[in-house]
Amino acid sequence: MWGRDRHDDDPERDYETRRANLVDRLVEAGRITDERTARALRAVPRHEFVPQGRRSEAYADRPLPIGDGQTISAPHMVGIMTERLDLDPGDRVLEIGTGCGYHAAVTAEVVGPENVFSVEYSGELADRARRTLADLGYGAVSVRHGDGHEGWPEHDPYDAAYLTCAAEEFPTAVVDQVETGGRVLAPIGNRRQTLVLGRKRADGSLDRERHGGVRFVEMRGG
Repeated sequence: MWGRDRHDDDPERDYETRRANLVDRLVEAGRITDERTARALRAVPRHEFVPQGRRSEAYADRPLPIGDGQTISAPHMVGIMTERLDLDPGDRVLEIGTGCGYHAAVTAEVVGPENVFSVEYSGELADRARRTLADLGYGAVSVRHGDGHEGWPEHDPYDAAYLTCAAEEFPTAVVDQVETGGRVLAPIGNRRQTLVLGRKRADGSLDRERHGGVRFVEMRGG
């Protein structure tokens, strides 16, 4: 476990138990099948990433608002995306859309915090995510305020990249920064979005797999 849980002062809220129960339900329902992903979801205190007034909802399996018109993804979706990328310890991963930092923390549990590089369009959210990640033991995760369409070329190549926001198409720069054979995962589309996994060929194109309909906030910038 990379991070460390902080205990809330309210004795009525046993966040660790709620988190464990949530992950158990996802495993029993077959939504999470990889033990590495289950361990990561059990390790990351989701309640620390949501606004104080929404912490009672932190372990409901649904998105929650985090400010600036953005949301924290439902835990099952974070788990599904983690599994689709088939990450291994030491893989270098580019995340587009840090948000509150929760998804980055889950990824860090699998690959190691120093291997996660995240770009956030909102300066306010980027600053908040850095503080939260550092407070919880994920300070080695790199967070940059910028336009995700540009990726983060200073740290490429990446073994994998993913978007936590919907785009009409995979950003060209992000695909370029993933090494040959690497994976790129994103919600693709506007009103009708599909989770698409691309595997990069030697010529830079992608072999694509569709993994069902999803609903994410739209990517900003560009």
